[in-house]
Amino acid sequence: MATKTTVELEDDLDGGPADETVGFEFGGTAYEIDLSKKNAAAFRKQLAPFVEHARRAGQGQRRPRTSASLHRSGDIRAWAKQQGFVVRGRGRIPAGVVAQYEAATGSV
Repeated sequence: MATKTTVELEDDLDGGPADETVGFEFGGTAYEIDLSKKNAAAFRKQLAPFVEHARRAGQGQRRPRTSASLHRSGDIRAWAKQQGFVVRGRGRIPAGVVAQYEAATGSV
């Protein structure tokens, strides 16, 4: 015996059949709304002037690396290798390795 489940989207505005789920974020909260093609187009049209003048939110600007931070990273990598940890030559050093380095050397 087989079971077949059918999911039908209902337009959250007018109760008719919906064609898509539209996701958006406002005020730090993510939302989803099921809309017909007509209502989805109206939604996008209403938001268009705001989106046109908005800037994309990102991860922020990267901080420049200082010679001190580069030197510290080198010291941590060298210590980690002596202790038998596997660390890459570039990129972020795992937080656990940094914490063990700080505990062992008394540096922060």
